[in-house]
Amino acid sequence: MKINGAVFDMDGTLVDSLTFWASLWKDIGIKYLQDPSFTVPKDVDRKIRTMVLKDAMVYVKDFCKLDVSAEELEEFTKERLENYYRTVVTVKGNAEAFLKHLKAKGIPMVLATATEQKYVDVVMERLGLADYFDVMLSCVDLGVGKDRPDIYLESARRLGLEAGEICVFEDSYVALETAKAAGFQTVGIFDENNFRQDRLKAASDVYIAEGADISDLIPMI
Repeated sequence: MKINGAVFDMDGTLVDSLTFWASLWKDIGIKYLQDPSFTVPKDVDRKIRTMVLKDAMVYVKDFCKLDVSAEELEEFTKERLENYYRTVVTVKGNAEAFLKHLKAKGIPMVLATATEQKYVDVVMERLGLADYFDVMLSCVDLGVGKDRPDIYLESARRLGLEAGEICVFEDSYVALETAKAAGFQTVGIFDENNFRQDRLKAASDVYIAEGADISDLIPMI
């Protein structure tokens, strides 16, 4: 692979954090529905993972007909999310070794995530990953999720590079399909908590399958 810049997703790509959603559905069920076994259909779970949190909670409230405001549901989620990033989330596999390799090669990197910046700061500083990135962007600040290419195009603008010179690393097929359609090189990364690996693989120039690791790409770059 010949790349002059890299754009990384955070959750499920660099850090193990996607188990948060299963724990959130249980907490929502207990508090609002008196049902500790509560969950949402897979297609709903899949849809909200690349959405801005505010929009995701509106969607969940409406879809599940919850008797609570979207604002309260968002605050409920934020409290749990901050604690999760502060205490539970870990670096995924050998992700740091790969970031270190790119840094040593002089390849500038952008973190592009759907997660709100204050949580990004918490987990990236705690795990020692923040200094690898020239820029950290959040879909929350841009006002759109990864079903639109805004965050990738802004990443390219910040890097001063064309889309084709940049590789996007993602574990979500929705996000990777968006990046692919916008002309970026793509690497899809398996995560057991994510969906539609067939579509992720199809959108990937290089696919990191189950049992493989992002650091396996080091000899290629």
